[in-house]
Amino acid sequence: MAVAFTGAGWIPIETNPDVIQKVQQTSAVERFGHHVPMGSNTKYTPRSGGVVLGRWAKSTSAPADSSPNDSVLLASDKIGGKVTIAEEDMSDSLASIVDAKSVDAGTSYAKLFDNVCLGITAAKATSGWLFDSLYYILTQNDTVTGYTGGTNLSTGATAATYDNLSASLGVYEQGDYFDEAETIVIAHPAFKQILRGIKDNSGSPILNESSNGTAGGGQGGTPKLFGYDLQWSMGCKTSAAGSQAPTGKPFIVYGNRQYLQVGDRNPLAVNFQDAETGIGVDTDENVLYFRARKAFAVGAPGAFSMQVIG
Repeated sequence: MAVAFTGAGWIPIETNPDVIQKVQQTSAVERFGHHVPMGSNTKYTPRSGGVVLGRWAKSTSAPADSSPNDSVLLASDKIGGKVTIAEEDMSDSLASIVDAKSVDAGTSYAKLFDNVCLGITAAKATSGWLFDSLYYILTQNDTVTGYTGGTNLSTGATAATYDNLSASLGVYEQGDYFDEAETIVIAHPAFKQILRGIKDNSGSPILNESSNGTAGGGQGGTPKLFGYDLQWSMGCKTSAAGSQAPTGKPFIVYGNRQYLQVGDRNPLAVNFQDAETGIGVDTDENVLYFRARKAFAVGAPGAFSMQVIG
């Protein structure tokens, strides 16, 4: 679907089917996350420490629940960039160039967003982003939910094995936030070869990359790992400050998708500055600007476990 510029400024491109497909294929957080519309740059979403029920004896007051309640803050940050196109290179129609660059921008955005949401090792005050990553959150204590920092984060293994992958998943499965229907797995493609070579106790590969859940079945469906939906993400490497091409250690995440909270402030959009006006006149170049405003929050650290390899 061509992007039509009418002089109206920023044009949303997340409505472009090609861009949607690339973003969802590339960003596991965008695909699996629980999306929260945002009418301002910040928004609080309720978080419960759980509800404790007990026996309610006849003619007595109902058992009182003392679980804490608070909110998690979604603070939107801006992701963007620009692409210059020489006037001499405008032989194709503007729409064709914009569409091609929009798909590329969607891919770059998706990789960066996943890395920022999942893999930054430093606190937001150090990384410069306005929200903390899942990796960092798993290193911190959470008094509301009773989570102890480091409990669900495994960083000691130098290689992935059936036992340590299963153990890392088991940490999440044995927690209060496990929900089989909502469980997802996100991993860096570095795990592909590793997982293809790992077999369960019956000798079957633990990774099924077929639509019917069995090795060699119909292709094209969502891959499964230990029976859960799996998506590969190039953003699943550790990073100090966030990158669309992180160079740290690859990791795998298990968790409840309902606790991956994605704040939607402004969709990925494009603006065009032609070479006839503005800054483009000086260099005879056209400029495409891309931007999105997004937020991220972890609803509860205990809803996830992560294993880092290397």
